[in-house]
Parts: sequence; structure tokens; C-alpha cells
Amino acid sequence: MNFTEEQLERYSRHIILQDVGVEGQIKLLESSILIIGTGGLGTPAAQFLAAVGVGKIGLVDADQVELSNLQRQVLHHTPDVGKLKVQSAKEKINSMNPDVEVKTYDYYLMSHNIKEVIREYDFVIDGTDNFPAKFLINDACVMEGKPLSHAGIIKFTGQTMTIVPEDDETPCYRCVFPEPPEPGVVPSCKEAGILGVMGGVIGTIQATEAIKYLLDKGELLTGTLLSYDALDMEFRKINLNCNDNCGVCSDDPEITELIDYEQGACEL
Repeated sequence: MNFTEEQLERYSRHIILQDVGVEGQIKLLESSILIIGTGGLGTPAAQFLAAVGVGKIGLVDADQVELSNLQRQVLHHTPDVGKLKVQSAKEKINSMNPDVEVKTYDYYLMSHNIKEVIREYDFVIDGTDNFPAKFLINDACVMEGKPLSHAGIIKFTGQTMTIVPEDDETPCYRCVFPEPPEPGVVPSCKEAGILGVMGGVIGTIQATEAIKYLLDKGELLTGTLLSYDALDMEFRKINLNCNDNCGVCSDDPEITELIDYEQGACEL
């Protein structure tokens, strides 16, 4: 593809980077990323992915913007309260970078529709806030061979890991957490609270992992759970191994059909 003068200026700081350059920027513009959940994690991820010029971004969320979201969900502003989150985010992205095609899905992904949606994209970012969704996304991505960034945030802490199903040595989410916890065992963010900037810290790491995957540069957080404690300002890497008996990614998986677990709201 040939860059316009405007694109050369817009992406100039990428183009002069040795590990990006013209070819890398073309890769980004020709790539696609699906962001499931346009909240605390998904909005900062979407904001930076749009800014760097990822050519197609899918946004999934059935919820509307609420006033309590604005403390951490940075693509939504006060006039957006009551508007669909995916529409609010799309408007900001379109204003930010006209190179980006934004496709919205204003419904929940479930076992009957998630595979069809994720097949369109090169990379999936899980920005959801409940365990049933996270297990569903992991299992669908493993079954479809789609790379995935998992993350969760609560209070002053966050965690993230990257899953690449095509790599047999990469553990998936179920390798680490075989089953969702019982409802009510883990407090919700409404009960426990969350520092607004946590989504920005962890969500931008998710965006970085997606960019590195698309460019095939650097070391991904595969086989690693990165945890962050904002109060101690400490990052910690925890090495993870594949579970030979994993229900979904082992050689003889027990789970061959997607499961819709009972939904709970914001229970990380």
C-alpha cells in the first residue's frame, strides 16, 4: 500500500522505529483486533490501538454508559451517559483516526454466536468483568485457534496473560483456573471498589501484547501471569505451565462444546 502524506506524518514515530518501520505499520493497518467489553480495560486498549492504526477494531458490549463508569472507562464522557457503550467508543475512535474501521456488536457473546464473531479477527482482547465470560472467551479462542489477551482488575491490583493456542507449549486460562468459582465467593467491583487508573495500566499492556503479536516482535506474556499491585508499585511475573489434563486445550479435552455458565456482574 502507498501511504498518503497525512499517514506518513501520523505514523512517523512508528515508521522510524527499527522494529516497526513501513512494513510494520502496513501490518497494523491490515490487521484486526476484537475487544470484548468496552469498559475499564477495553476503552484504554481501544484508544491506543486506534491511535497506532490497527485497521479494524471490533467492539463488543451490550451495556449502556452509566455515570459510575466514567471514573475509569476513558472513551466515555458525561454526555454519553445512557448511550450504548459500543456507539460511544466508536464515535471517539472515528474522531481520533479515520483510518480505522470500527465494527460494533451491541449484544452479549454466548456459546451460539461467539465463534462466528471471533473468526473475523486476528487477535482477541478480553476486557470483560465476569468469570462466565472469561471462560467462554478462552474456550472459544482455543477451539478456533485465536490468540487472546486475558486480564482482570479489582481494588488496587490487576493481572494479565497472553494465550496463543497455535503454540502447544502455551497454557490457556483453564490451565491455570480449571473452573469458575462459585457465585458469591469473589467480591464484585461494586462491593470491593476499583482504582480508576487500574484499567489504563492493564488495558494498555493488553494493547501492547496485541501489537507485539501482530508485528511478531518481542516476548509475549505466554506462559506468564503478570500481576500488578498499585499500592506497592510492584509488577511480578509468575511462570505458568500447561496442564496436561486441561479440560479444553489438552490432547484429549473433556470440553468439546462451549458452556454458558451462569452470568454474574463484575465479579472479579
